[in-house]
Amino acid sequence: MIIDVEGWKNLHPADYWIYDKLIVARKLGHICGPSGMEVPKPDIYCVRPIMNMHGMGINARFEHLDKDTAHLHPGEFWCETFYGKHASVDYLNQEPVLTVIGKRETMAPMYKWDKWTKVDHFIEYPDVLRDLHGYYPKVNCEFIDGHLIEVHFRHNPDFAYGNTVAIPVWDEKDAHDTDEYTFVRDSDYKRIGFLVDKINL
Repeated sequence: MIIDVEGWKNLHPADYWIYDKLIVARKLGHICGPSGMEVPKPDIYCVRPIMNMHGMGINARFEHLDKDTAHLHPGEFWCETFYGKHASVDYLNQEPVLTVIGKRETMAPMYKWDKWTKVDHFIEYPDVLRDLHGYYPKVNCEFIDGHLIEVHFRHNPDFAYGNTVAIPVWDEKDAHDTDEYTFVRDSDYKRIGFLVDKINL
């Protein structure tokens, strides 16, 4: 289920920019630009679709760019690379209610997370979202090292089971309960489901 589609349908027309990751990055002052615009210096940049309603980091990657970016797809943009913890934070009426930290192997594809864990640390509601035209009680924000990188008008669906851990399952041979975890089938892109530590359905 592509849950961001429902968020799009319910947006105030003046707030559609939220789903444009390039505009979000520009508003936040990140070093970024569209395909065709030269990078300021040779470096490793994060290249992603400007808009991705499917989620899962589809087609996102790290790429070394020297100067020219004309080879990138017209629907992609480049942005400075942030290093550090990747946090996903749910807000209810602009108050943080859930924070999870993701773990992934450094060289793994950007969609392929190893584990998400609930933590007690919270990040304040981003100022850039305080003057939206519509009323959105549920908001989810993704941060890397405290830098906001994307916004969703919904909550994190991977922690809807009362769980504090979510381990993505990528291979059918791992799609079963263990002594410690319960398997939940929840297919999305290449993911089959999750191993979660408890379920409160």
